[in-house]
Amino acid sequence: MSAYDELMEFQRETEALSQVAGRLGWDQETMMPRGAAPQRGEEMAAMEGVLHARRVDSRIADWLDTIEESSLDEVGHANLRHIRRDYDRATKVPAKLAARIARVTSQAQGIWAQAREDESVAAFLPTLAEVIALKREEGQALAAGGDVYDAMLQDYEPGTTAAALEAMFGALRPELTSLREAVRAAEAPPVLEGVFDEAAQMKLTRQLAKTFGYDMSMGRVDKAVHPFASGSGLDVRITTRTNALDPFNCLYSTIHEVGHACYEQSIDPAYLLTPLGKGVSMGVHESQSRIYENQLGRSRAFTGWLFDQMNEAFGDIGVKDADTFYRIVNRVSEGFIRTEADELQYNLHVLMRFDLERALMSGDLAVEDVEAAWNERFAADFGYAVDRPSNGVLQDVHWSVGLFGYFPTYTLGNVYAGCLNEAMRPAIPTLDEDLAKGDTNKATAWLKQAVQTHGGLYEPRDVIARAIGKEPSEEPLLRYLKAKFMDIYKIG
Repeated sequence: MSAYDELMEFQRETEALSQVAGRLGWDQETMMPRGAAPQRGEEMAAMEGVLHARRVDSRIADWLDTIEESSLDEVGHANLRHIRRDYDRATKVPAKLAARIARVTSQAQGIWAQAREDESVAAFLPTLAEVIALKREEGQALAAGGDVYDAMLQDYEPGTTAAALEAMFGALRPELTSLREAVRAAEAPPVLEGVFDEAAQMKLTRQLAKTFGYDMSMGRVDKAVHPFASGSGLDVRITTRTNALDPFNCLYSTIHEVGHACYEQSIDPAYLLTPLGKGVSMGVHESQSRIYENQLGRSRAFTGWLFDQMNEAFGDIGVKDADTFYRIVNRVSEGFIRTEADELQYNLHVLMRFDLERALMSGDLAVEDVEAAWNERFAADFGYAVDRPSNGVLQDVHWSVGLFGYFPTYTLGNVYAGCLNEAMRPAIPTLDEDLAKGDTNKATAWLKQAVQTHGGLYEPRDVIARAIGKEPSEEPLLRYLKAKFMDIYKIG
């Protein structure tokens, strides 16, 4: 075997073990009894210890030095790019620190869930302080004297910086705020009222998953407190949640997670259990979940079809016609929860978190002051006060599990989705006609060919640039949002 072959054989075993670790996380969120949390923390720490040892194995450096890169094709070069980047990062983090982070964040997840249920920020703050201290230590090791938050971003969006994101977000915020104020001054659509059977929601949500191309023979849909997708290759699972008074929460959470799952299921099978066999970044990943959920799933055409499915699933839902249903689905409403926010306000939730977590990592915001800072910023950005912790600083799981640097990729994904939507529509002249029949095949095929099949072959921003034929920017997203909501709210 050549040095490259030996390296890739080693890497496949590491990727397989990583999938096993991911399955432990899925189980913790969906099936694991709550009392098992301390043991699961030890199990996750043990797995992380094994994985970290493999990631820093000195043979990787030897293989990288030995391989004659001029003999490799594009795929080989891409594999080495990922392996070299991961090795360089892993060797900067001490094994004991990596294992401790895995143990603490696994246990923190259960502590956060209980604190959220009890509406007790105080019960979570000591654990959050420990997580932040550990992640800051990790970030300092990775940054090697550079910006700690920039170092953290590389885990989720390689190649980006906080400064670049701040510039993009700075361009978005005033435009989004201005449009929202115009919408608030206009007459609002009605709201969906009634009680919607949760078993019927799950039945319809599984139908929607298949409608958007999710292969249930290699996946499953379960319930979790916080919807997520897990896995890659031949085993990609999603979760959703139900609320008898809000069926859209379930349906659109599912479509969103299906976007993530279809990305993973659509990657070139030749990349299975290699560095290229998973989504290239969270920003690109989010572009798929958001375009499935919003530009496709909340479009006038698709909601016309969904209107009929809702009436079939639940009986008369009290909405007079498909146009009214479209306006209800896209209603801009006051609310506290990021995952339930309308398209117009969603990014304002993310921008707030981006600023707060940067301040936490830099030490400019003390952990004991995070609830007050959250509530103050929320009131300033949204114009009303947070009513309880589960609707405020305790609503998201991310900080409890150490995902600092993850939040901004949500808005970056929305920006990418805006770019992809603008490129996709002229490429599929019959798109709205298809969606009106509940047919997403052409749209999902276009996204598969343009984005999903490549996996990690290209750098994140390059994936989008290649798909749209130019450098991505926030302008297509702003054009889309303005056109959509000015039409719905009859502005201008």
